[in-house]
Amino acid sequence: MPKSQELVATPYRFGGDKAAARHSFETGLSQAFAHMRAAQHPHYPLTVFYAFKQTEADTATDDAGETSRRDTRPLASTGWETMLEGLIRAGFAITGTWPMRTEMLNRSVALGTNALASSIVLVCRPQPANAPAASRREFLQALNHELPAALKDLQQGSIAPVDLAQAAIGPGMAVFSRYRQVLEADGSPLRVRTALQLINQTLDAVLAEQEGAFDAETRWAITWFEQFGLEEGPYGVAETLSKAKNTTIERLGAAGILSARAGKVQLLRHDELSDDGNPAHPSPLTVWAVTQRLLHALDQAGERGAAAILQQVGEPGELARDLAYRLYLTCERNGWAQAARAYNSLVQVWPEIVRQAGSLPVKQETMF
Repeated sequence: MPKSQELVATPYRFGGDKAAARHSFETGLSQAFAHMRAAQHPHYPLTVFYAFKQTEADTATDDAGETSRRDTRPLASTGWETMLEGLIRAGFAITGTWPMRTEMLNRSVALGTNALASSIVLVCRPQPANAPAASRREFLQALNHELPAALKDLQQGSIAPVDLAQAAIGPGMAVFSRYRQVLEADGSPLRVRTALQLINQTLDAVLAEQEGAFDAETRWAITWFEQFGLEEGPYGVAETLSKAKNTTIERLGAAGILSARAGKVQLLRHDELSDDGNPAHPSPLTVWAVTQRLLHALDQAGERGAAAILQQVGEPGELARDLAYRLYLTCERNGWAQAARAYNSLVQVWPEIVRQAGSLPVKQETMF
């Protein structure tokens, strides 16, 4: 099949000139969307089937000029920016987004955290001729009001964590593209790239806000994990953090989620948590410990093993999926691929775990 007219940004077709390849791709994409807009029937939506996974980040530097990996934050995707710019310039508004599972589960696990499990279908309609303009502040207010509910719907549908940031672009851009123009404080148009950054920031805030439903020990573990991962850290730092989270090192130890020795503190890996069950009852029962036990059971005994734990633990189990989303994001941004795959897998099979948990006989005693 001839590919000379294929719309791709391949430098070798332009003598190795990356800038020329990019310009050709962007121009061609804008022209294609403009033709679609001209032919679009006003009573029917345009659907754009899109699959792209590219995380870009700004990195902070310390006083010595060294790059800090832990300050890395994914901000925007060039692939999404180019496609959305073309749609909006052509006069389309995004009105909906449908994540669709298009890859086998083992593909996203086998190929690492940069592999998509889903593709995204964007639903577009011609932007009304009387679409209003908005300030950056008005756009942010609308985004903060509407995006959290949309993200919760995505999570309830058990969209894979690896795809959550991509899927969030749909409802976020639905807010952005309803306006004829969004203006910065100086009167200049707010760029699509900036809108994507703001959507990502709102996603971070929503996931952080979900911490309010977690117990104090789990909130401590999240913050510690973000800073030290599963490596050892100073006891003094752990103790100071425990006071800020309204818990104690002793209580964290009783919950069975860390080890403290020789002036060092370390989170336990999911395969290090006790499987003794009764009579060892960690107290308190934490969302963190439940999530780690679910990971271990899924790894060792599959969905039925995880279902047996979920059936026994009650309310903390209901929050384990929310924690898995949060921890996946932390792992991805720190390059902890193996841990990220584990949390991603837990969310992907969550509906089946819940289904099997509901079919198990109720036990009188829990294993915790």
